[in-house]
Amino acid sequence: MLATKEWLPFDGRAEQLILLLHGWGASGASMAPLGAALRKAFPQAAVLAPDAPNPVDGERPGRQWYSVQDLDARNWPERVAAALPGLRAWVQAQQQRLGVGPAATALGGFSQGAVLSLELAARHDGIAGRVLSFGGRYCLLPEVAPRHTTMHLFHGSADTVIPAQGSRDALEHLGALQGDATLDIAEGIGHEVHPALIGCALNRLRSHIPLRTWQSALGAAQRVNRDED
Repeated sequence: MLATKEWLPFDGRAEQLILLLHGWGASGASMAPLGAALRKAFPQAAVLAPDAPNPVDGERPGRQWYSVQDLDARNWPERVAAALPGLRAWVQAQQQRLGVGPAATALGGFSQGAVLSLELAARHDGIAGRVLSFGGRYCLLPEVAPRHTTMHLFHGSADTVIPAQGSRDALEHLGALQGDATLDIAEGIGHEVHPALIGCALNRLRSHIPLRTWQSALGAAQRVNRDED
């Protein structure tokens, strides 16, 4: 079981579930500024930030979702894939425990945590209604865009750890596949969950209507029109 920082509703059951995955060498507590902002904006949401299951390589403190020792483009996808089954089981366990379905779940993360969020949604479409990726990228761009998950990408323009071009490429790629994705880039911001990007995330969660909702409404309107003809 992962040690988890939790912000739960003061009263009543959770209506939304927001899961936040930290970056390499950190812990769930490092997601506190984002978690607190989400809790304030969505008081009936349960916001959870777990510690990654593994200690970082070497002597330094902190946790990791996968090892970065000798990491390169060839072994990166394998290491991420190996971390996904345990993460998927944990996500589904929290949904069951708190009584919140996938459509009302948002899966977010920073850096290494964002990578896992993107890749989990790519392999298990609909495990969450939305993904919030801060300073992350795909290991490999997906062949098929998720149909039941909206991808929200947030990046600092001055990020030198995971450059923002990866998010730009993902937005273009998902758009070409008829996927539902947004991108916000904060000028002059580096590799961090900056308050400006947190503000962008809150705005997307409040105002973005998923493409699947538009398509469902359009389909319903077309059926009504056919019935009236």
